[in-house]
Amino acid sequence: MPVSSDIVDQTRQDNITRILDAAEGLFRHFGYSKTNVADIARELGMSPANIYRFFASKTEIHQALCARMLAASYQMAQEICRLPLSASERLRRYVHAQHKMTVELMLDDTKVHEMVVVAIEREWHVIDKHIDRIDALLADVIREGIAAGEFRDQDADAASRCFGAATVTLCHPQLVAQCLSKSNRASPEELVEFAIGALKV
Repeated sequence: MPVSSDIVDQTRQDNITRILDAAEGLFRHFGYSKTNVADIARELGMSPANIYRFFASKTEIHQALCARMLAASYQMAQEICRLPLSASERLRRYVHAQHKMTVELMLDDTKVHEMVVVAIEREWHVIDKHIDRIDALLADVIREGIAAGEFRDQDADAASRCFGAATVTLCHPQLVAQCLSKSNRASPEELVEFAIGALKV
């Protein structure tokens, strides 16, 4: 009996997940730069050639891991933006949640921070795509705020990009790391309220 394409697809996805899980564990423990494909293969009890059936290089594995982390960030943003709250409160909660995730996941674990910094420095398309999706999500919230009379009439897409730029120091791993060690920077609360206030003026 021939194997169905669904089973083949599921088996492939299971293997990809196993490789990504193993790679993430090694990246977190030893660091991205000190881990190679042979290490990942050894961790899984398979040959490097088997890894290359699914990923062409360590960089591709890293890209896939980056996409997975960003997907979790987007899901969190989506859930907050769908809450039955005012537009201001949803924006406020989103930025604070993103800041908390950045601090806890990417900065408390220096090995994860290394992974993120490498991804940012290489300007991977997965990061640009994530930023575009977040901008679109926040634009919808701002649009709803405008319709409700909460925010002034304005171009919601441009406002979303500006809101993101105004709060980037709370979400960008490298900027968050720099600001945490400085005492003369605006607090997360101050920055969020300033950005929300700009939508109302």
